[in-house]
Amino acid sequence: MPRQNTSPADYPQAVLQQIEQLAHNIAIARKRRGESQAQWAKKLGISQPTMARIERGDPSVAMASYVMCMWLINRAQGLADLVAPLNDHAALEKEVAKVRAKRRPANSPYSAPGARKPPAANPVTGQHPPRVAEPAKAWSTAQGLAALMAGSTSKKHDG
Repeated sequence: MPRQNTSPADYPQAVLQQIEQLAHNIAIARKRRGESQAQWAKKLGISQPTMARIERGDPSVAMASYVMCMWLINRAQGLADLVAPLNDHAALEKEVAKVRAKRRPANSPYSAPGARKPPAANPVTGQHPPRVAEPAKAWSTAQGLAALMAGSTSKKHDG
């Protein structure tokens, strides 16, 4: 068996606590079924001392042995579902942040936290006003609007 790079003593305390809780639950399940450690060890294909180490929460016991215990307890429950992509909330948050960053360029006046929202669309036309109007374009739009209001179709440009 390959040697571990990290000593179980170096594992985060939260991980060790989860392994201890798992071990405790395995021991309860075995006892509720009225079976001995030797009986479970035989079902799992491990030794009775290894079964005792599992129930003590020894983090150096092979993961497959713990998984087999969980499978004996609940064959219908999928262990892999615990780490399924849909349940990986940290990765999902990162992906959402990346999509949001692509939507709003960093130099946009609307991208800073707490920044004002972009102008709303015109309720009649459904079009959004330009964010940065070019002077010539804004001038011709103003001239066209003035001409329409005056009833004229002439669109002279006074440069």
